[in-house]
Amino acid sequence: MKKSVSVTIALDAMGGDYGPDVVIPGANLSLLRHPETHFLLFGDEKKIKTALEAYPNLTAHCDVIHTDVSVPMDAKPSQALRQGRHGSSMWQAIKAVKDGSADAVVSAGNTGALMAMAKVGLKMLPGIERPALAAIWPTVKSECIVLDVGANVRASANQLFDFALMGVAMARTIFNFETPSVGLLNVGVEEIKGLEEIKKASNLLKNSELPIEYYGFIEGTDIGLGTVDVVVSEGFSGNIALKTAEGTAKQAVAYLKAAMNRSVLTRMGAFLAQTGFAELKQKMDPRHNNGGPFLGVNGIAIKSHGGTDATGFACAIDLAFDLAQKNILEKIIEDVKIFHNNLNDSAIQKEKLSAYP
Repeated sequence: MKKSVSVTIALDAMGGDYGPDVVIPGANLSLLRHPETHFLLFGDEKKIKTALEAYPNLTAHCDVIHTDVSVPMDAKPSQALRQGRHGSSMWQAIKAVKDGSADAVVSAGNTGALMAMAKVGLKMLPGIERPALAAIWPTVKSECIVLDVGANVRASANQLFDFALMGVAMARTIFNFETPSVGLLNVGVEEIKGLEEIKKASNLLKNSELPIEYYGFIEGTDIGLGTVDVVVSEGFSGNIALKTAEGTAKQAVAYLKAAMNRSVLTRMGAFLAQTGFAELKQKMDPRHNNGGPFLGVNGIAIKSHGGTDATGFACAIDLAFDLAQKNILEKIIEDVKIFHNNLNDSAIQKEKLSAYP
């Protein structure tokens, strides 16, 4: 039964590499920041309650719902959907959002399974063809949103356009930007470069009457520079860019640490600059940007990195709380409706129709 609190979040307590050992302390960390949260914990009741023993305050904000099945991290999406659709912790957590018992679901489980179950269980928002996995990306200016980072290997022009709409709605929700800038990730900034679907998507965005500031094509270097607020890509390139950035951040920290320990003088310098290094380390720590929503499904479903720790999982819960409290679904529906209302006999209508395969 949903309680009269600000936000109720369903957690797949068995998801990820560590299950309740990360989910429970992560929920406790998020609760400290958002004490009005209530949690529905789905999974092995015995394991969950054992983990809860160390967190009496969290226990008072939880309901534990036992499930016998958990989705393996290496399961194929179709297999997970077929075998775990009704009894798994992941499915039951998603169902809680569908039934209105929870405002959002967070899972560190199998990405493909979570997307498939969210798509089937929550259905798609009107006017959206496919969900996109979004990520909040640190930049030298502030942060930007990148999508898709892994839900779809390929994407049509229409789907890329939909990703832009949803990314803009998320930027308006998270960053409070009235007209977020949008860029299409491409192999070059020249209009003649790139796949045909990306060129078609560019034409759609140029002719859009939505409150979008379309920048044009951007390259990979533009993401970290903060050239635009929303970066749009199909999932293949987006996921490679994300993983490359995470690896580069770890590489830079390792180089810096080695350089600062090279001699007595460098160690003294590191000691004097420790506050600045601590700030840099936090900005480059992927745990603090952990968690990505599957935008496009009719509910808030957040994917956490499977190997994250409690700090990272807490950040994924924080994102779920923020998106639920700020009504992101209503913003996406509103933007899609405005776009479709503007489809008369304009060039964008013809472009949109011609973009269908």
